[in-house]
Amino acid sequence: MAVLIDPPLWPAHGTMFSHLVSDTSLDELHELVSRTPISPKAFDEDHYDVPRHLIDDAVAAGATRVTAHELTRRLAASGLRIPAKERPARIRPRLVRDWNATVPSAPEIGQELLNRWDSPGREYHTSVHLAEVLDNVKRLDAAAPVDSASRLGLRLAAWYHDAVYRGRPEEDERDSAELVTADLTGVLAPDVLDRVRGLILGTIDHTAMGSDPLWPIFHDADLGILAASPGRYGRYASSVRREYAHVPEDVFRRTRADILEGFLAQDRIYLTDFASGHWEDVARNNLRSEIRSLRRG
Repeated sequence: MAVLIDPPLWPAHGTMFSHLVSDTSLDELHELVSRTPISPKAFDEDHYDVPRHLIDDAVAAGATRVTAHELTRRLAASGLRIPAKERPARIRPRLVRDWNATVPSAPEIGQELLNRWDSPGREYHTSVHLAEVLDNVKRLDAAAPVDSASRLGLRLAAWYHDAVYRGRPEEDERDSAELVTADLTGVLAPDVLDRVRGLILGTIDHTAMGSDPLWPIFHDADLGILAASPGRYGRYASSVRREYAHVPEDVFRRTRADILEGFLAQDRIYLTDFASGHWEDVARNNLRSEIRSLRRG
């Protein structure tokens, strides 16, 4: 266990700043900071920005001085480092461009959607999840290309599928489907709009949706997080727990483990040939690891 601080190399606000991190857990990092004058507002997802004049306070509380390279290396190895692509503020410009290319006639709707995705209280279902689903749609489309109308439907389903998220299963999906209707009636062709709504409603329980050939693609894109790298998967699991912070620990562990075991019980987690061939084994390993942790209590 170690809390690390690098030299004050980062200029801002008329002074120089250091980074303060833990290579073990954020709880350890927050506990140390609570014993210093460092403001809680200085926390930036995986580190605290510490002004030069408070560095000695951090060291006195137990932080170890290391080089910037050593701090970065150990934070990355810990799995706690949040890369730029998982930071909503960093990816927002890219998402704005994506929306404007998808629905060029309604840029204001894209801004409103992003504000929804990054509204207070969301932990996993943020614009980071949106960006990952959009990227997964591109990968699956590249592996087995669809026509332009289908591609539009998939991308809009990604934008809207968790646009309404209040932790109310089924209601959230239905409200998200109603939102796309309210926003894009008259903008999309009726058949495309109906398809987008259907894809969103399918995420209520992720069951197959008849003969719609887009469902396997969207299903797999939405569940691509299950096949993430161990570090990303760990951050995903932690963010899901934070979204359900109101649920008692024993209830959460039991319910979450039951849900994940349901995925493992399926013959195939993923429905497309690409995802089944490239993601299935990784996802199953991630699920087994999390289930073991949850069942240990």
